[in-house]
This record gives sequence, structure tokens and C-alpha cells, in this order.
Amino acid sequence: MATKFYQHPLALAFAVDEINRNPKILPNVSLGFHIYDSYNNDKMTYRTTLDLLYKSHSYFPNYECDTPKNLMAIIGGLGSETSFQMADILALYKIPQLTYGSFPPVDRDNSKLPSFYRMVPNETHQFLGLVRLLQHFEWTWVGLLAVSDDSGEHFLQEMVALLSKYGICEAFAETIIKQGGWESIQDIIDLFSNIYPALIGNNVNTIILYGETWSMVPLTTFLHLGDHELLRNTSLRWVWVLTAQVEFALTGLQRFWGIEFFQGTIFLSIHSKELPAFQKFLRNTKPYQAQGDGFLQDFWEQAFVCSLPNTEEISMVDGTCTGEEKIESLPGPFFEMHMTGHSYSIYNAVYAIAHALHALYLSHSHQKLIMSGGKRDGLKDLQPWQLHPFLQHVSFNNSAEERVSFNDDKEVEGGFDVMNLVTFHNRSYSRVKIGKVDPDALEGKELIIDEDRILWQSHFNQVVPLSLCTDYCHPGSQKQKKEGEKFCCYDCVPCPDGKIANQKDMDDCIKCPEDQYPSKGKDQCILKSITFLSFEEPLGISLASLAVFFSIITMLVLGIFVKCKDTPIVKANNRNITYALLISLLLCFVSSLLFLGQPTKFTCYLRQSAFGIIFSVAVSCVLAKTITVVVAFMATKPGSSMRKWTGKRLTYSIIFLCFLVQATICMLWLGTSPPFPDLDMQSVTTKIVAGCNEGSTLMFYSVLGYLGLLSLITLTVAFLARKLPDSFNEAKFITFSMLMFCSVWVSFVPTYLSTKGKSMVAVEIFSILASSAGLLCCIFSPKCYVIILRPELNRREQLIRRKN
Repeated sequence: MATKFYQHPLALAFAVDEINRNPKILPNVSLGFHIYDSYNNDKMTYRTTLDLLYKSHSYFPNYECDTPKNLMAIIGGLGSETSFQMADILALYKIPQLTYGSFPPVDRDNSKLPSFYRMVPNETHQFLGLVRLLQHFEWTWVGLLAVSDDSGEHFLQEMVALLSKYGICEAFAETIIKQGGWESIQDIIDLFSNIYPALIGNNVNTIILYGETWSMVPLTTFLHLGDHELLRNTSLRWVWVLTAQVEFALTGLQRFWGIEFFQGTIFLSIHSKELPAFQKFLRNTKPYQAQGDGFLQDFWEQAFVCSLPNTEEISMVDGTCTGEEKIESLPGPFFEMHMTGHSYSIYNAVYAIAHALHALYLSHSHQKLIMSGGKRDGLKDLQPWQLHPFLQHVSFNNSAEERVSFNDDKEVEGGFDVMNLVTFHNRSYSRVKIGKVDPDALEGKELIIDEDRILWQSHFNQVVPLSLCTDYCHPGSQKQKKEGEKFCCYDCVPCPDGKIANQKDMDDCIKCPEDQYPSKGKDQCILKSITFLSFEEPLGISLASLAVFFSIITMLVLGIFVKCKDTPIVKANNRNITYALLISLLLCFVSSLLFLGQPTKFTCYLRQSAFGIIFSVAVSCVLAKTITVVVAFMATKPGSSMRKWTGKRLTYSIIFLCFLVQATICMLWLGTSPPFPDLDMQSVTTKIVAGCNEGSTLMFYSVLGYLGLLSLITLTVAFLARKLPDSFNEAKFITFSMLMFCSVWVSFVPTYLSTKGKSMVAVEIFSILASSAGLLCCIFSPKCYVIILRPELNRREQLIRRKN
């Protein structure tokens, strides 16, 4: 026998003893009980079930032979197969059966088992608890071992699907033949051939074991008889996760084996609460005191490896039991003083039956009760099937002050405890409660766990172990699936530009909001700062200084020309046009300042249209000066009809017409879709560019296009007129200035389109300054040279002599 399980009948005896001493439950009635062993064998299960129904050893269905037992309910069994085999018989007689093991339905529903009650929560809660446990520790690469029966197959089928649903992969899923199923040496060989490659050949640190206590026997055997050198280096890396059915038990043959392999194991346990009176009851258990207990002697001899004195038989066991051995001195794998989850379920089952029987007893009318010797003896007339309605609705507080009741599926409500196994060198262990699984909690909150209470394998140095097919993808990288492997196995690749991964193991990187940008490590978004071409920064200061410098130069040139307005070089080519050109150039330099500083509604509205109109005036003045030269030359020919075009009317008309066209374009622009302040989130990765949205791009390029057309016409006319024989011909200078002007603006377009942010503004300001400075220098520097440095050349006679 497994001495570990002897606590189960002791828990039954303890509960019955408490009830019989309690005057509030079944007064004047004594509960009794029978205990039978199924021997973990199908045939013996059916036989012992029939033994419970009939006193004699001859079975005649539907006939009562000898004195019948006053049987009202049955508690058992521990395993699913045993319980269902018992149910096959008990259901025929509608005898209530209360099971205390945790196991799945396995194609059986409650409608087919009307007498079947479960003293443990639904197995589905345990499956979900396992998933939440794996999620809590971020274990995504786990192995599955299950007992090779219907329950194990059901577990593997359900668990594999559930793990996949929650993003967890199984590295392997193998079955273990429980000890009772070994029929040949080949079974043991098959066991080793299945388990060894699975445990050793997979890079897995977490293994879930599902089964019953007898599943531990072959597994422990494998760990002890396997390759010790290999196991020494690998097994200590495993984190075992066990289900509630499994108890840490060893047989007599494994007496001197330890269970250090399972140090740090985390396992679910049927919820239990310590009953101090139970430990006292266990300590008082002695082999000579118990009467009618056919298991106590075997337990005592196997647990303490001794022989109880028996004069009729010769003991083959060395040593004689004194009967004073202390049961609390036994190691945990052989016996526990603390009430286990299964024993707690048995304890509650006895109380549930007692409370239901009490309610049934009281429900009978006083007239139908048979009085015998002043005592009520009405239980003899009660039948087991009458107990069902009272049992299904039973609800009471046990001695641990916990509520016990069944739900509509005849299952005890509640969850599971999460335990941690701490082993000791004396082959004993301690179970430490570290949390619980509460199925009634909100989704995702079903697991409550205290990591600080967990004692891991020494190999892990008290750090939460990792169980991954692939190490975490650190923030800044994303998963990339490996072809032909499970989804938990992947490569880690850096996030693409513009995206981040702010958590580990992200499937896809995410884009930052428009007002933020990825950090260098692509693991967080950083808030963008607003930028614009300001007066305070070096580039802004440089451009503003150039604008002011050229404005001053222009004003000086204008002052020189006004002062020397009566000199021949100033009077040549219409000095009013020269004044207009200088004033427009001055305004060009000043207008560039509108592009500096933080954009406002006023500056955005004005700067492009002002630039377009002023520049069109400046270019039209140059065009007018060029045409004046051409008309003047042509008018000098005898009989020329061009004489009527000479004079100021033509030049003023040219300037006004050119100005009017550009002004009309600008007015349409400002009237339909004017520019406005805007924040550009996209152009610069790390900055928000405060600029002006041009409104209508078509109108903006229309202004530039018209200005370009006007410049091209002026360049063409000046080029054609550059060699006209006129003393006052400045077409050569105009040609060079317009060539420079056009070069600047032709370069401006691709440069403007290829730059972003405030660099675009800087390019436009530079183009305005460069083209304006080109016109100023190329046209007026020769004249200023003559006026200031060579005044002797600024005379009519000198000019006529040079002509001759």
C-alpha cells in the first residue's frame, strides 16, 4: 500500500468521530463507515463496490441475502477511472457518490450520472489556472507529461488547444504509464524511451505533469535510474508544474530515494485549510488502540519498517514495532501531518452527507418516526435515493469556518490553492501556499500569487526561471517567425524606421504619434520639439545680417543716385526706373525678414505674395530698362516708326502691366486659398516644423512660374541688345545680372523640393538675397564705381568721346 494515502481513511474517521460527538447533527444517531481498497485494479474496483452493497460474498442482483448494510452514501474514489467504474454500479441503485479527486468529465455528463457529486471544483478551472500561472511567469515553451488513460488524453487535447489560444507552445506532449498499468518489462522500456528523449532532448525548463499519484512512481524511478551525469546537469533546470491530482508519494521500494529533483515545484492543490484537531487526532493514532481498522497494521509496519508482534505468525521484517513510534516523524512522501487537499475533500464530504441526512431525517413527520427505547430509529426506513434533493442543496460552514455547497452541476464551489514544494535532505518536504486560483474573479485576474514566498531550485539563484523557445525580443525589436517551427520560436529583428517596440516580445512594432519620434534604441517615443528658423540661431542671424547689410547697401546706392541725379550716368536709361528698381530691391531684401521667426497668420499671409509682387516689379524695371535701350537704338535710324514709342509712357506701361499680372495672381491666391500657419509633423523626424502652409500649391508655383517667365523674357531681350552701339547701353550688365538671377531661381526649385523643415525657408531666403544682390551688384556696381571713384568719366563729353 501507499502509506501516503492512509491519511484519507483517517480523515474519514476523524470527521465521523466529530459528527458523532456533535449533538447538533443527527442527535442520538451514530454514523458508521466501511473502508475498501480498490487495489488500483478494475476488477477489484467492481468487486469492492459490490462488497459495499452486500454483506455476503455471494451476489444475487435485486435480492438481499443476509442482513443488509444500512448504506446511505459512498465517498470515492481518488482516480477518475475508479470513480467512474464505481458510478457504473452505484447509478443503478441511485446511491449518492461523492468523489474527492480532481478529474475531467471524459465524455460523461451529469445527466448520465445523476448520483455523482464532486467535492472539488471543475477541472476547467484548473486548466485555466495553469495557463494563468504560465502567463504570470512568462513561460511560453513548456513540456506536457500526462498519465496514459482517458483523463490524460483529455488533458493533452484540452491543454494544447488552450496553450495555443494564449500564445504558449508545447515543446513535447508525452504520456506516462502509471505503475498499476505496468504489465511487462516492455512497458517499462517504453516508458524510458518516451520520457528520456522528451526531457533531455528539448530545450525546455518548465514541465507540466498531469496524472495521479501513481504517475509519480515511474517518473521518480526514471529520474533516479537515468543517466546521473546528464540528469545532474539538466534536471535541476526543470521547473515542475503539477496538477491537483498528484501527490508526492514514494513506495517502500523507494524508501531511501529523495525527491530533490522536485525542489521548487509549483503545483495546484485542492483547496484545504488546516484543522488543528486533526493533527492531534493523528498523533493519538496507535496500532493497538484502533479496533476494526484492517489497514492500520499494514500502514504501521510499512511506514516504520518494523513488525507488530503477532504470536500466530513469524515476522519476516527486521525489528519489532513498539507501537509508540511517532507518526509525525515520518517523511512527507510517506505520510503528512498537515491535511492534504484530498483529505480535506473527504472531511467535507462526510459533513455534507451528515447535514443532508440530518435534513432528510427532520423532514419526516413525527408520526412516521419509529420510537425505540426513547430513541429515534427512523433512519432504517430511509433510502439512499431520498438523500439526493437534500444533498444537492446542502450548505454549511465546516469547522474551519469555510462555506461548503454544491452548484447546479453538483460540484463544490471554489478554486485551487497554488503551492510551492520545499525539499529537505532528510527526504521530507514542506508545502508552502503561495497563491490561489479564483474562478469567480474577473477575467485575467483568476490567479493570485506571491512570488516572494517561492523557493526555486538552487540552480536559478532565486531568480524567476526562463522557459522560452527563443530569448525575449528586447524593446526596440519585433518577432519574426521561423519557417517550419512553432510560433513561440522566432527571430528578433530591429524595428523598421519610424516604429518602436516599447515592450519585450512584441509581435509588431508600432508607429509613434505624429507629435513624437522613436528614440535611438527604438524602444520609446520622444516628444518632438517645435522648431522654426528663428532670429536667435546662427543661420537666422546670418541671413538676417545679410538682409540688413544689403538693405543698407541698397539705400546707400539709392542715396548716391539721388544725390547725383543730374549726372549723365544716372540720367541715362530713365532714372525714375532706376529709383523704382532700387526701391524694389530694397523691399526684396526687407521682405526676406518676413520668413524669419515663428510663423504667424500675418506673416504667412503676406510673405509669399509680397515676395512675388516686389520681385515682379524689380524684374519688370530691368525689362523696361532693357526695352528702353532697344527702342532708343531703333529710334535713331532715319524714318524709324519707333520714335513714337520713346519716352516714359512705354516704360511705365511695361512696369505696370507686369505688376498687374502678378498682383492679380496673388489676389486670386489670397482670396481663394491663402497661406496659413501650420505644424509639419512629417518632414523632420525629430522636430515639429512650425511653418506656413501655402494653401494652394498651384497658386504658389504660378507666382514663381510667372516670375520665371518674366525673368526669361528679360534675359532674352537683354542678351539680344547687349551689342547695340549706344553709349548708354547697360544691356551687358543686365544680361549678366539676369543670367545670375535665373541661375539662382533655377537652382532654387530642386533645392527647395529636396529640403525639409526650416531648411526650406532658409533656401528661399538665400535665393531672395542672392538674386536681389545679383541684380544690385551687376547693374549698379559699375555705375557706383564711376560715380565715386572715377567722377571724371561721369561727363557727357567723356561719354561722347568714348563713343567716337
